[in-house]
Formats: sequence, C-alpha cells, structure tokens
Amino acid sequence: MSIMNSLRPGGRHGLSSRETRDPIGLAVAAVNRLAQSDLIDRVGLRKQTEQVVYSTTRNGFRVATAAGRQFARAGRRTAGARPASAESRGVFDLTPTEDEGMLVDVVRELAAEVLRPAASEADEACAAPAEVLAAAQEVGLPGLGVPEELGGIMEERSAMAGTLVAEALAQGDMGLAVAALAPGAVATAIGLWGTEAQQQTYLPAFTGSDVPAAALTIAEPTVLFDPFVLATTALRDGDGFVLDGVKSAVVRGADAELFVVAAMLDGTPALFLVESGTDGLAVEADPSMGVRAAGLARLHLTGVRLGADALLGDTDGTAYAECVRLSRLAWCALAVGTGQAVLDYVKDYVNEREAFGEPISHRQSVAFMVADIAIEVQAMRLLTWKAASRATRGQDFAREVALARQLCTEKGMRIGLDGVQLLGGHGFVKEHPVERWYRDLRAVGVMEGVVIV
Repeated sequence: MSIMNSLRPGGRHGLSSRETRDPIGLAVAAVNRLAQSDLIDRVGLRKQTEQVVYSTTRNGFRVATAAGRQFARAGRRTAGARPASAESRGVFDLTPTEDEGMLVDVVRELAAEVLRPAASEADEACAAPAEVLAAAQEVGLPGLGVPEELGGIMEERSAMAGTLVAEALAQGDMGLAVAALAPGAVATAIGLWGTEAQQQTYLPAFTGSDVPAAALTIAEPTVLFDPFVLATTALRDGDGFVLDGVKSAVVRGADAELFVVAAMLDGTPALFLVESGTDGLAVEADPSMGVRAAGLARLHLTGVRLGADALLGDTDGTAYAECVRLSRLAWCALAVGTGQAVLDYVKDYVNEREAFGEPISHRQSVAFMVADIAIEVQAMRLLTWKAASRATRGQDFAREVALARQLCTEKGMRIGLDGVQLLGGHGFVKEHPVERWYRDLRAVGVMEGVVIV
C-alpha cells in the first residue's frame, strides 16, 4: 500500500477528528502533502547534485564550515518546556500505542518508497539526496523530540516513538536514516537539557519549514575511543569557554549550521552548542566503511570561543551520560531495522534461488541460518524496546541499554555476515543491498553520538 492510498478517506490511515488534533496525528497528516508532491517520483530518477562532503571525499582538503543562519537571539515569547515522562500502564507491555503504530506505518512506507530506491547512489556519493531529506522534513521527523508547547508534535517525552521511527527508517537504509534523524537529535537534546533562552533561540528553526542541518558530535578519531574520556577540551575563559579538539563521524558536517559538541570541562564531559559561523571551525570529509550516505565529516575546533550560554545541560555529567545512553539506544534501533531488512531480503532470496532443481531454502544449513537471523532480530528488538520503554517513563535504563547495545553489536554484525553468506557470490556485489547493510551494521558498536531518541 502506498503512502498516498494509506491516507485516503476511509483507508486504514484515514484520520478521524480526534487523530487530526493529536500531535502524532498531525505528523501523519503531513505525509499527505508529501504524497501529493513529486518528491517520491524524483527519487532515484535524477542524478543527485554533488555536495561539499562528496567533493572533500574526492579531494581530501579541509574547508570552512557552512555559513550558518543567524539564530534569533531574542527568541519567542513562549516559555521553555521539558517534555513530560509518560505514565506507566502498570503492566509489562511493549505494544506500541495506536498513535505510535500509525506513525510507524507512515515512516515504514517512507523508508520503502523514498529511502530504499535512493540508497545505492547515496552510499556511493557519500551524501543524502535533498529529496530524501525534504521528505523526512515533510513527515515532521525533526520535531519528534520537541515538546508540543514549543512547536513540536509530542505531548510527552517518547523515546519509544523515536526508537520505533529509527527502526522503521533503517529498514530503508541506515545511512539515510542517520542523515534524516540528525537534526531531530539536536532538537531533542535542546528540548531535554536546554535552558529557556536556548530553547527559544534554536527550537523554532527545527519546527518550521526550513529545518537547518545540525549534528550531535561525540566521537573522536582515537583508538579505543571512550565517550567519557574525551580529547576535546573546553577551558573556562572569563565568562565563556574555549574549545579545542577534533570530532569525527559528524553527520552532514559540511552542511551543518549548528553542532552539539562534547568536550571535557574541568575533568567532566559536557555538551556545548556551537554555531557553524563561529571562528575556529573547519570541516573535512571522514568517509567510512558504512553509513556512508550520512555524509560523515571531521570537525576541527581550534580556539573556538563560546559564551557562557553555549553550555547545554549541567556540568556534573548527568545530562551527558543520558545523552550517551539515548544515542546507544538509537543505534540499537537502527541495528534492529537493518537486521529486519536483511531478514526480509534473504528470506525471499533463498526461497526463489534454485540449485539442483529445488530452492536452496530446502537445505537445512540454509533454513537454520535464516531461522537464527529471525531469532536474533527479535531478541534485539525486545531488549531495545524494553530500554526505550523505561526511558519514556523516566526510569533508569542504563542496564537495559547496555544489554541491548551488547546484543545488537554482536548479533548485528553476525546478521550482516550471514546475510552476505546466504547470497553466496551475489552477497559480494553491489547489485544486491546486503553488502551495504553488512557494512552499515558494523557501525553499531563503534559509533557514539550522532543520533538520540
């Protein structure tokens, strides 16, 4: 069923009067505008324009960051707000709510009809097509973590909704999913930990029609990177700070207009808001083995001076620790979605591919391998959803997200490897997407930051 048909009156996603007033219902309704546009028709049919990250990938030189917009310091008159935690239903039930289910249906169709066809070229170009990013914006993904009082679409905090969306997008392509979710990660961070002035200054840009490229950057190009022991430093300088260091795996770094940068402050990791027009910033390409469509770059900070209002959250590391956990939860969701894509693809392949006069799925070794993938995907999903459910209710989820990350890291790589193995020689060529999913799944255990839910 296409997105267009699913939103027609009387269809299974036809919006009732209650749903059109509901924040998530509004996000679903936004897809109607997307379906009526020509974005979907253009994806995959038009050669995408070279972007700065692609140029630097080819040439390897360092360039200045994008000239960012002037964020309105006066802000809005709307008071700041924190998203409220969801109430517990009193039972262990991970079933998505009706609204979450509606949202996921729409995002899953977006992934199938927009992300999947564009994934191969985006991976080769190391850049997400503008059409894909515009489609994600039309659905309202950047505002998913923004409180309704500040123009977002959520009445209460919903790490569960963010997890479900990340999983659904990754079934299309992990790299494009990361590129589409990156601005929303910055908006979510500001919504969770920003001061009233920071929310009024930056959040309106993420709920409007022209959402800025933005990136959360924690990772650094060091061996055995530990997110709680950073080489990037923030030194106090009068009433402000001076940042120095290098950050890696910065999503759409050459285009980003706002960064949330992790740095050590007085021996404790902290988060800082850095606009791209700030002196001392430079960016260069950081192409990787996987997640290439996200347009990864390195951000160089040399004597970057920030005001006291640039600090995001506290100085005791509490907000930063939660940021790391929410990021790891997001990567688990991406692993589940990509693992599901591998399962769906190889299941059809082994049933259709014949050898010695019968489908290769009739071989026990093949059937057992597919069954193992199915079991592992479901186990990954269960642990990830449990951690997301606790985060949504404001409960401690450190243990749950640690277990989920360990399982998704280990089994995610195994699923990618088995997927390539099941396709034999076809698993090694780019004609089939499994080799790209294998490369993407290897990122789950090494990527820190980038996206949060």
